[in-house]
Amino acid sequence: MGRTKNYPNILVKPQTENKLSIESLQQIMNCSHDPIFVTDKYGNCIVSTDSFSMAYRTLGLKPQELVGKNVRDFIKAGIYNWSPTLKALETGSTVTGLIKTINGSEIMVTSTPVKDDNCQIIMIVTNIRDKDIVEKYSEELKREKNETERYKMAVEYLGKVANSDNAVISESPQMKKILETADIVAKTESTVSLYGETGTGKEVLARYIHHNSRRVQRPFIPVNCAAIPQKLFESEFFGYVKGAFTGANPQGKMGLFEIANHGTLFLDEIGELPLEMQSKLLRVLETGEIQRIGSIKTERIDVRLIVATNKDLRHKVDQEQFRSDLFYRLNVIPFTLPPLRERKEDIGALAQKFLGELNAKYGLHKVIPPHTLRVLLNYNWPGNIRELRNVIEREYITSTQDGIKVKFEAADSSAAGLASPSREDKAGGAYKGTLKSVLKKVEAEYINEVLNECNGKVGEASRLLGIHRTVLYRKTKLSI
Repeated sequence: MGRTKNYPNILVKPQTENKLSIESLQQIMNCSHDPIFVTDKYGNCIVSTDSFSMAYRTLGLKPQELVGKNVRDFIKAGIYNWSPTLKALETGSTVTGLIKTINGSEIMVTSTPVKDDNCQIIMIVTNIRDKDIVEKYSEELKREKNETERYKMAVEYLGKVANSDNAVISESPQMKKILETADIVAKTESTVSLYGETGTGKEVLARYIHHNSRRVQRPFIPVNCAAIPQKLFESEFFGYVKGAFTGANPQGKMGLFEIANHGTLFLDEIGELPLEMQSKLLRVLETGEIQRIGSIKTERIDVRLIVATNKDLRHKVDQEQFRSDLFYRLNVIPFTLPPLRERKEDIGALAQKFLGELNAKYGLHKVIPPHTLRVLLNYNWPGNIRELRNVIEREYITSTQDGIKVKFEAADSSAAGLASPSREDKAGGAYKGTLKSVLKKVEAEYINEVLNECNGKVGEASRLLGIHRTVLYRKTKLSI
């Protein structure tokens, strides 16, 4: 193999070098999908391909009308506005640009100089591409890049959230009925609303619905609306383009709707969504479109929405804290998860599940004796499944025997994280000890009573006590 003198980038067999006829070169050029024409060093067209139908459509010239003409004549005639060929002759380098033609269309043109051994230009080879085709491929490449970026963002996002088990315990008649309905609903695209006290397993049910849906191979993106600062709601949900605002990521950012595209977006604590964001969420649900901050373009999205709350949304609607139109748009398929105290059949099954996970983690073989199970069944569980998991783990870790023990009084105290004053601390209804110790005991007792009245709901209890929830967490040492 060797290289031609004037075409150093073309490899040819030695025996055929100098034997390529003009007809052969014409045939080679005609095999190109892009129209090609060649000019001499003066700008005269000396050859063009037969695939010039596109050029004819845009320029109004047939291939035979190009040969022998100078490109300057085309500019004078207003056939196109400028010539990359002449620019390449002037600069001695490859020139690419868009040309506006007499027909009002645009074509992408690349002109490349061909030089002799003395680096003198002997001809210019120009190829033409339809701008629409170029844009089509550019959009396709952009779409593939965005799809790759979306999955990358989904993986990064999911790496920051807890990966819950899809298994739902359903020994009780209530939960069996809920799962039967969930199996049917999962096959649809309807919006689902999950209601229930804190810790009843709303996210677990949401994952179950996604896992049994046609979107199972797509992302499941859980979002806690109460954990997002109000100023960041819009950028978190819809993303932004680069330079949208001061302090923004210079590359822009993909929003949660884009990350969850073709998958499921789970919005927990939907009742905490500000009114302004409620209207924007409603618009997304009605139009199926989103718009990044700072962008003038809208993007189509396909997201299955599941929402959850421990609030009474109807009551919030009556108080004008939640939009009625959004409520009815979300409340298509409602599920109400019963608290653990109302489905005692699930308590033992859940306890055994958590115990099995701990045994597998630590390589032990601890068990739940019958008397411990009776204690678990008799407890009220204000913190529901989350509290049960915490109690099992604590007793598992602290137990020195194979059979873990749970005393009802201990479990009851653990719900508030405080020890209630004992009978020995009182005499005839009066407390004993220093003023500081008595005040501490009275405070513990009162906090316990309020938490029990609120069924372990920290937010509600902190409001009744008149203290911030972080203060209540610190006083009770809760882990919720």
